[in-house]
Amino acid sequence: MSPPALREGVVVWLTGLPGAGKSTLAKVLRERVAALGRSVELLDADVVRSHLSQGLGFSREDRDANVIRLAFVARLLAKHGVFVVVAAISPFRSTRDAVRVAIGTFVEIYVATPVAVCLERDPKGLYARAVAGDIPNFTGISDPYEEPLAPEMTIDTSTSSINDDIERILSGLRCLGYL
Repeated sequence: MSPPALREGVVVWLTGLPGAGKSTLAKVLRERVAALGRSVELLDADVVRSHLSQGLGFSREDRDANVIRLAFVARLLAKHGVFVVVAAISPFRSTRDAVRVAIGTFVEIYVATPVAVCLERDPKGLYARAVAGDIPNFTGISDPYEEPLAPEMTIDTSTSSINDDIERILSGLRCLGYL
């Protein structure tokens, strides 16, 4: 008896401002995809930065290096049939576009929560510190975030529930043939 065919992996890349809800969506999406019997991994940029990108700062070059490292790991996992969920600010469009090309099976989800809502949420107190000038190079305040031009999906976590957002994502992934 031959082994079952390896299902194609995919990288689902959640991008958006700090505090937009990327990590929350990513965790629930990982759980829901795992419940479907898929092999799934979550790569959260904050967690990966502390392991694979120690020593990197927040200059454009360092941010791009972090995103490229995330993409490298994600691509390897997807190549072996893993459904990969990445939660990363990844602020620069050209870097995200390069990652899309390098990975191939790539779904970009723009978590388009408005900066005012992110400021209000401020789960780690970083926006307050950035506005006060204590954190230089903070995406959305003193550093740019370049919105995707043609993401596969756009989610605004300030206008719907997490369950509704996850259902939209799962439905979109089914339509794209990844679930």
